Amino acid sequence: MAVTEPTALLSVRNVSKQFGALMAVKDLSFDVQEGEVLGIGGPNGAGKTTLFEVISGLNPATRGAILFNGQDITHAPPEAICHAGVARTFQLNAGFDSLSLRDNVRVAAYFGRDNRRIPGLSIGRDVEAEVDAAIAMVGLKGREHLITGRLPVLDRKLLMLAGAIATRPKLLLMDEPVGGLNPKEIDQMMGLVRDLRARGITIVLIEHVMRFLVQLSSRVLILHHGERIYEGSPQGLVRDRTVIDVYLGEGASKRLGSLLEAKAGA
Repeated sequence: MAVTEPTALLSVRNVSKQFGALMAVKDLSFDVQEGEVLGIGGPNGAGKTTLFEVISGLNPATRGAILFNGQDITHAPPEAICHAGVARTFQLNAGFDSLSLRDNVRVAAYFGRDNRRIPGLSIGRDVEAEVDAAIAMVGLKGREHLITGRLPVLDRKLLMLAGAIATRPKLLLMDEPVGGLNPKEIDQMMGLVRDLRARGITIVLIEHVMRFLVQLSSRVLILHHGERIYEGSPQGLVRDRTVIDVYLGEGASKRLGSLLEAKAGA
């Protein structure tokens, strides 16, 4: 009897994104299975964030197709993709600076789950419950009243994550979630990502902090000039000659190899 392969939660098929003469993403294909953490790395300008823009609908693909949960979302508007179950955080700390932390998460929970063509006069109890749960999960409970524009970097990142969680995503795209954080804060974010995965959320993350990427990812994809130069296990990454030459360098490769060996022996 033939074994049926599971349907991928996200399927990127021969996707390209072109800006004039620049091919930011070139004929890229990969699948993400439900429950997986896919880590994406590569040099600046490799096309990583552009790929997220394409998947989330902010900058649709020039060519190719993107399927989410079996549905073609290649040219769907961003709000429809979000309502379908794809949420994202951004490289820059996005948020409404003049609103409180809680009101930012309210906006995400209210508009990020359903098509609100005619918004109601009040936010329902179910939405408020989602807001409470998201804020508590990221560790911001008790700080809901703080104004977003005055928050430190870590709290801004946690706020973006809370807003994404409040939309009840099946797939979460995280763009450099630990950029600008210190080692203790990176460890805190690492714990949160593990909690999200344990709750059944599939994650695709972009990160330059390689210890974060290799310790969390079940699979790693490395891009260069919009093309895939590596796809496979974190262990194989540190031995791949092309990745070492183009991106990691010998020193970083050895350090990551030691980190992975220590993790495996723990």
